Formats: sequence, structure tokens, C-alpha cells
Amino acid sequence: MATDVARWVRLGVAVAMGVPQLVIGLWALVAPERWFLSFPGFDPRLVAAEPPYNEHLARDVGAGFFATGVVLIVAAAWANRAAIQIALLGFAAFTVPHVTYHATKPADALTGIENAVNALTLASGLVLATVFAWGMRTSAASVGDASESAIATPPLVNR
Repeated sequence: MATDVARWVRLGVAVAMGVPQLVIGLWALVAPERWFLSFPGFDPRLVAAEPPYNEHLARDVGAGFFATGVVLIVAAAWANRAAIQIALLGFAAFTVPHVTYHATKPADALTGIENAVNALTLASGLVLATVFAWGMRTSAASVGDASESAIATPPLVNR
């Protein structure tokens, strides 16, 4: 049974998806007010566009980003199809409502173009997740095991 995932998929999931989630999450956890006032670190400042600041909410959001990043990176490190599929599903479960909110409730402090760019940037994460999920499908097909079970035990559990 083939459970390995192509290297480009693992690297993409870890670097393109997991690392940004970790960075955003750590920033919000360590310095929630600075994160609120300056995210993404250049103009337009997206989070501050929807005041007021709430430390509890900022830290909770940071924890969600951090947890998503940890799951994506650990799944990529395991190189296990099922783990990466679950991590991508978790990412989508977090991102779909996030994108939907920003696409349907534009921030008054941002221009129409800034709101659109924000929603499209967030949606690009879903496109990446789809590309990586497709890459796992094609890598399994290239191994020649089309009957592979969708559920596999992560390698660390077998130790």
C-alpha cells in the first residue's frame, strides 16, 4: 500500500501553507495588539480595519492559525497521504468561513480594491490546498495502487 506523498506536495504543504499559518499565529499569540494594529506588516492594515481591538479574540485567532500551521507541517513531515488529507481538510474548514466572511463583509476602512485583493489572497490558499490534494491523487496513481485505503496510520503512531 502506497502511503508516501510526492516531495513537492510535502514541501508545498509545509512551506507554502504551514509556515505562514505558524508565523501569523505566533505573532498574534506573542504580540496580539501589535498584530492587530499592523497585520500583515504593510498597508493596508487588514485586521485594524475592523476595530475595536480585543486581546482575547486576537489571541484565540492566533491560536487557530498556529494550530492549523502545526497540523499542516506535522502532516507534511510524516509524508503520509491520510495525514496530509486530514490537514488539508482542516485548513479548508478554517479557510472557507474566513474567505466567505471577507468576501461578503467588506471592511469599511478598506477600499473596494483592497477588500477584493484581501479576499482573493485568502482564497488562493484554497487553490493551493486543491493543487496539493490533486498532487497526492496523481502521485498515488503513479505508484499504481488505485485501491489504496483512504485511512492510514501516521508513522509516529506505529512506533
